[in-house]
Amino acid sequence: MTTDLDIDFVRGQFPAFEEPSLASQAFFENAGGSYTCRQVIDRLHRFYTQRKVQPYAPYAASRAGGEEMDEARLRLAAMMNVETDELSFGPSTSQNTYVLAQAFAETLSPGDVVIVTDQDHEANSGAWRRLARRGMEIREWYVDAESGQLETDRLADLLDERVKLVCFPHCSNIVGQENPVARIVAMAHDVGAVTCVDGVSMAPHGFPDIDALGADIYLFSSYKTYGPHQGIMVVRRDLADRLANQAHFFNADARTKRFTPAGPDHAQIAAAAGMVDYVDALYAHHDGGDAGPAQRARVVTAMQRAHEDRTLAPLLDFLGSRNDARILGRGDLGGEIGRVPTVALHTARPATAIAEALAGHGVMAGAGDFYAVRTIGAMGCDAEAGVLRLSFVHYTSDAEVHQLMDGLDACL
Repeated sequence: MTTDLDIDFVRGQFPAFEEPSLASQAFFENAGGSYTCRQVIDRLHRFYTQRKVQPYAPYAASRAGGEEMDEARLRLAAMMNVETDELSFGPSTSQNTYVLAQAFAETLSPGDVVIVTDQDHEANSGAWRRLARRGMEIREWYVDAESGQLETDRLADLLDERVKLVCFPHCSNIVGQENPVARIVAMAHDVGAVTCVDGVSMAPHGFPDIDALGADIYLFSSYKTYGPHQGIMVVRRDLADRLANQAHFFNADARTKRFTPAGPDHAQIAAAAGMVDYVDALYAHHDGGDAGPAQRARVVTAMQRAHEDRTLAPLLDFLGSRNDARILGRGDLGGEIGRVPTVALHTARPATAIAEALAGHGVMAGAGDFYAVRTIGAMGCDAEAGVLRLSFVHYTSDAEVHQLMDGLDACL
């Protein structure tokens, strides 16, 4: 099988790259939300034009709409190596996490311990911290102030038999280096705790094999994985059945509804199957043979990550040679596990001013705290001033990275 990603084919799957108003623009705020692939847009358009009725009724348009919603859940779950009824949709990852926290609040007892981190986006931190109001003890797993990393030795010091839940990110939306999820999960399981993994900043770089990771809960946002604006949540069966139902009483026995109290967005759920269409299109184009959904996703992820590493390397070299910007976290691709192309910079010049100046060079980048106020503060930055964040994915080209570096050279 071909291992080099065909970047022209990839970009051909995204209408944004054919849009005249974006022709001269290089997009480097992908961690805030990616472009949407053609397969998702086509499905969304079809649903709104042909299926926009209440689904699951016996007439043809309704039946087709319900089948497309079921298809999305079935195929996404298979791609991520979980059971179909372990996957739920919600309006956002923040909302999904909030609902889960309410379920745990009814299930845990006062004195039970929940571990959170200061490396998280606030969505996977604040909702859990509020459990202290219910009598639970919150323990914080702090990042290393220099590297921004979560060290497992520090976690070991926090774990005991009172810990019931460990919440942490697969990858920080600031530091950009992957955490060793399988190892962390095993440590939590050794003391009888369950794990909630925020995959929002990792999933855009390859859909996870959740069974291999071992996570009890895994959450991410489909609008950052080339899809519609939905939160996708996996809760493994044994845990889902133990947690308190958060939906209508008559939906208590439906795992896919227990943690989504609001009605679903029919069209966006149906369109989410387009993300799997996209992965399958990449696999087929690169001479893929027979393979199941999870294996196809693993192969595509490997190609995506290889392209991202190659494209990121010159940017890290460029930034490492300067004395007017500090990379938060690792400044290289080394390490036991991978680094994604999310690069946050602490700069002498205000980050917002640099982002505004970059726009004049056709570079779309972001500045601020990115809901990671605790992370930025822990690493010695002024959270109010924020940082400059440069984030991209596998559809980013070498030319766009060079455009970014030229813009930074002029603006820093």
